Amino acid sequence: MTGGLFITGTDTGVGKTSVCCHLVRGFRKMGLDAVGMKPFACGDREDAMALDDANGGCVDLGLVNPVWLRVPAAPYTASLVENRVLDVSTAQDACRVLREKHDLVVVEGVGGWRVPLTDQLCMSDFAVELGFPVVVVVANRLGALNHARLTVDAVQQRGLSVAAILWNDVLGGQPDTARVTNQGVFEQWKPGEFHAQVEFGATCLSDGLLEAILLRIGKNESRACESQ
Repeated sequence: MTGGLFITGTDTGVGKTSVCCHLVRGFRKMGLDAVGMKPFACGDREDAMALDDANGGCVDLGLVNPVWLRVPAAPYTASLVENRVLDVSTAQDACRVLREKHDLVVVEGVGGWRVPLTDQLCMSDFAVELGFPVVVVVANRLGALNHARLTVDAVQQRGLSVAAILWNDVLGGQPDTARVTNQGVFEQWKPGEFHAQVEFGATCLSDGLLEAILLRIGKNESRACESQ
């Protein structure tokens, strides 16, 4: 059983925050005390505020987003520009506090899997320290197969399990050949993984998708035991 999920993406702007919010709202609707957080934010704080809203305001914004840099760049770059040391320990402590108080913590990474936090640490190192199963959000478009394969392989090479690969339609409109076939082709490479589509402009995730993710991280068994 796990106390959380880590959400990474194949790039920045692939829909990680919206997926995180959908997961938190969906799990809470199902009766789990789930909360979302974004340990590191760079630029504005809109993502953190969206997660705060998904949490229903039950978590202080300082825990939802414990480390905020104002420069819109990778955390390491932003910290250099702001002439400050990125406080990784504060983010780790916030994750620990939330994990102790809640059933499930949905942690949104910043950028992609290997975005630098310091001159020594990447986002992937932070995720490995948490040890949570990973949801990979893929921007479903031309080029996604390469980005998805690199990300999923990198996650698994660090010893973490992949709870889901979510093919997020970020373009809308009439899909081209790549968008129609990406998931099917990838499933041939990774037949044992759980894949799902997220429609363009989706306002929620299906109960079936949420249940499948809970099953893969062992939370369904927990909920069943609690209801007996």
